[in-house]
Amino acid sequence: MIEQVHIDALTCILGDKGVVKRAEDRQAYETGARYDHGQALVVLRPATTAETSATIAYCVRHGIALIPQSGNTGLVSGSTPDASGTEAILSLDRLAKAFELDLDNRSVRVDAGLRLSDLNRRLEEHGLFFPIDLGADPRIGGMIATNTGGSRFLKYGDVRRNVLGMTVVLADDDGTVLDLQCDLRKNNTGVDWKQLFVGTSGAFGVVTECVLNLERLPQQTATALLVPASGAHVMPLLRAMEERLGAYLSAFEGMSGNAVTAAFAHVPSLKNPFQGGHVPDYVILAEISRTWAPREGEQSLDAVLETVLAEVWEMETAPLADALVGPPHEIWALRHALSEGVKHLGKLIAFDVSFRRGDIMAFCDHMKAEMPEKFPGVTVCDFGHIGDGGVHFNLVVAKDSPLLGDPTFEPRLREWVFAVAVETYHGSFSAEHAIGRRNQAYYDLYTNDKLKDMAAGLKTLTSPGKLGSVRFGPARAE
Repeated sequence: MIEQVHIDALTCILGDKGVVKRAEDRQAYETGARYDHGQALVVLRPATTAETSATIAYCVRHGIALIPQSGNTGLVSGSTPDASGTEAILSLDRLAKAFELDLDNRSVRVDAGLRLSDLNRRLEEHGLFFPIDLGADPRIGGMIATNTGGSRFLKYGDVRRNVLGMTVVLADDDGTVLDLQCDLRKNNTGVDWKQLFVGTSGAFGVVTECVLNLERLPQQTATALLVPASGAHVMPLLRAMEERLGAYLSAFEGMSGNAVTAAFAHVPSLKNPFQGGHVPDYVILAEISRTWAPREGEQSLDAVLETVLAEVWEMETAPLADALVGPPHEIWALRHALSEGVKHLGKLIAFDVSFRRGDIMAFCDHMKAEMPEKFPGVTVCDFGHIGDGGVHFNLVVAKDSPLLGDPTFEPRLREWVFAVAVETYHGSFSAEHAIGRRNQAYYDLYTNDKLKDMAAGLKTLTSPGKLGSVRFGPARAE
């Protein structure tokens, strides 16, 4: 329990709305998007950078550990406290007022607590958007802290590529405010300091304001569901599409038959476009787009896509077994329903891994072949961003399976999957979900000791206070 003197002091800084004191009001902040739940010492909700600075400084001086929380949509236990009741949550949900659009620079300056959906809703009337496409609706600060990717990474890149500047509050005795609010796309005058705070889970400092690169909102799109001749034909198919479509290609999403079947079973509004309702073993969602309105005499994107698919169909290597061109909203509805469908199958054990593009299908095929022998009763329901090498390798166990009664089962399964991904296929154990407590052990295992020492040194240099759920070195910096 936090001492009343601290509650009084923090209330003086933040006001009554800025301190969530009652246990029942803290529950939404203590519960994560998937399976994590902790107990918060208190929830602190600054509304400005100045309040954030004063709050962090007070907590550092009095040894109060802080867990920064943005939209709380993360999946690796990075935004919720542990069960000890000794960590305070620093929520960004009141930091959402600033919105300064620069049309000439094609950028926007916003508070870090703004929701992605709210940002894009306000940009839509100007024909612009922040080009990170996600199934969740995070706040911008959390997207920066985790370096989110998304379904259109292939064309637009990740958050790191689309952040121009930021304001960061460090966890030191002064709550030092770093003004890194650069609006420039080209600035080669030394260390690009903002990148130190992108993808490091909020442990080096709390982003309170940011300047974002914007892109033109697509005015034309065409989509298709592609059935590759086999797993080995997925990469030749992608290369053929990239060769013929260039920058038009905006998404190339892989979906296993198990995941698609689960989506159809649990989301009744979806339309099954496959002949006889038979779902193929593997399906790819391909999207092409243009940022301008249709011009008279210009070939439609549907026609462009059909022409390219006809060319691919005639290739000697025959990478394509079938193709269904359809309405974008229906095809994307299937992709976005995969998570919902899979989680209804049973106990979900999820992995977010990445590889060189040429190794993705080899990894998936390897795991599907080995799984029945290594862990019978586990169903593979993978899907992911084939165009950028990311895979949501989801495993499902029936809720009545005896496996769930074995306390060693899930740790053994996780260790095996990560060992194959990292040691055999030289991939990453976290493609775009960052670290968090759930991935801490694998960071410790697979990160070079020198790099851990360097990261711990940077943590001590920037934010020596107790900030964030991630331990970057052998021991948490005090």
